[in-house]
Amino acid sequence: MTQIPRWTRPAAIAAALFGALTIFSGGSVLFGPRAAQEAAGNAVPFVVIFNTAAGFAYLVGAYALWRNHPAARWIALAIGLATMAVFAGFGLYALTGAPVELRTALALPFRAAFWLAIAWAAFRRPLS
Repeated sequence: MTQIPRWTRPAAIAAALFGALTIFSGGSVLFGPRAAQEAAGNAVPFVVIFNTAAGFAYLVGAYALWRNHPAARWIALAIGLATMAVFAGFGLYALTGAPVELRTALALPFRAAFWLAIAWAAFRRPLS
């Protein structure tokens, strides 16, 4: 029986919490009351939609990581790379002079780094 790497359970819990919070915050901006939408400031719609959808992928990735499933590494890599692609699109959008939120510019690379670090660790010491 393969031993579960010690880092996977804490990472899975963090990913699940991150996913739940992402779904809640993105859902509030997309479907919530006007106050939540106004609190988002200059949110970029395609980023909010991506982040909300990605929140569900975070939950899938967290579950796979918790179960020590080999697919967790590919899920983490896909989330990380997709987030980097959205960050690039966000950067291009910002370069047009459109108003954007600084917190988005900071959050996207953080999210990508979080998932790419999980993918790196999972590929480095393979899961089941």
